[in-house]
Amino acid sequence: MEAAKKQSVTNQLLAVKTASGKTFSQLAAETGLTNVYVAQLLRRQAQLKPDTVPKLKEALPALTDELIGDMMSPPWRSYDPNLIQEPTIYRLNEAVMHFGESIKEIINEDFGDGIMSAIDFYCSVDKVKGVDGNNRVVVTLDGKYLSHSEQRTENMVSRLNLKGSTSE
Repeated sequence: MEAAKKQSVTNQLLAVKTASGKTFSQLAAETGLTNVYVAQLLRRQAQLKPDTVPKLKEALPALTDELIGDMMSPPWRSYDPNLIQEPTIYRLNEAVMHFGESIKEIINEDFGDGIMSAIDFYCSVDKVKGVDGNNRVVVTLDGKYLSHSEQRTENMVSRLNLKGSTSE
């Protein structure tokens, strides 16, 4: 999907959301999705699955079949490189850069040498009151742990299948 088409579809989807008067969290409650995933869907950063279509159409009746079709196509994950200048994005990036090494070390201590998946991944944003009574932002990043694997020939199915095949 070219950038101009993605932006056009995204603008239409966000206009439907705005016209509904609903927040991402309200849409999440109505669809059973996380608030961040709803935002990802409406920004064309995630793929709408067939089982979710009826719930989303009920939550946002103004969605056209064409927009639903666009949302069901594989997402074109991209972002504006200037987005880092937006204050909230800048602070999130700053937090990951500041805490990232420590988080990585704790993951490796607790799980072993590996990473957190960004594919089998859940994310949500919640509002809570702090002990001082001030509002606090809670961003939950919930990713499946993936251990690094040694790439051994005997575990490589495609190699094993190649040994048994004959060329014509």
